[in-house]
Amino acid sequence: RISHTGKQPNSVSPSSHDVCVNCHEEVTGAKPGCTALNQIFHVACFVCSKCGEQLAGASFYNVDGKPICEKDYIDSLEKCTKCNKPISDRLLRAVGGAYHVACFTCVVCNIALDGIPFTVDPENRVHCVPCYHDAFAPRCAVCAKPIVPQDGEKESVRVVAMEKSFHVGCYCCEDCGLQLSSKIEGQGCYPLDSHLYCKTCNGNRLRLATA
Repeated sequence: RISHTGKQPNSVSPSSHDVCVNCHEEVTGAKPGCTALNQIFHVACFVCSKCGEQLAGASFYNVDGKPICEKDYIDSLEKCTKCNKPISDRLLRAVGGAYHVACFTCVVCNIALDGIPFTVDPENRVHCVPCYHDAFAPRCAVCAKPIVPQDGEKESVRVVAMEKSFHVGCYCCEDCGLQLSSKIEGQGCYPLDSHLYCKTCNGNRLRLATA
């Protein structure tokens, strides 16, 4: 548990009942005391638990009941994978690193990804889902838009023909507009010169070519 006092220890008046919790000796006029962390210390005994620097007159951090100077506290913090600065507020862990919440963003549009679905590319760079699809999803040979899952779906459906990808809705005969599908009788694709045609329009094109 960590808290930042942000204030100096309070001095205490000597008393026969005041004993320093560090050295267990009495607080006297010659060896004045202070209160911090709800305990009494000699001023000289109230030091950073890491480096030993005196903390009287300085702000300090309470880490698991032990006083730590600001420098040692900052040095103990994890550093952000993106900006390499210490993370003193909320920490976000993702893709093997630690980030400031404001630093965990899409590499393309820079939108903050805290609580938002994200994914990584082959180089482990973080993308929001729309930017990832725009960059890496296959594109339809008809409309040139990425083929991505519809709202509420996890997988996209595409048609592959003539070594090209198509949205299901874009996979139509180029002459009559019939929706093409190998699963429906009479609606199969009969390509000609790299163009999509249904059986009837394919036949019409061949008759015109030989007429």
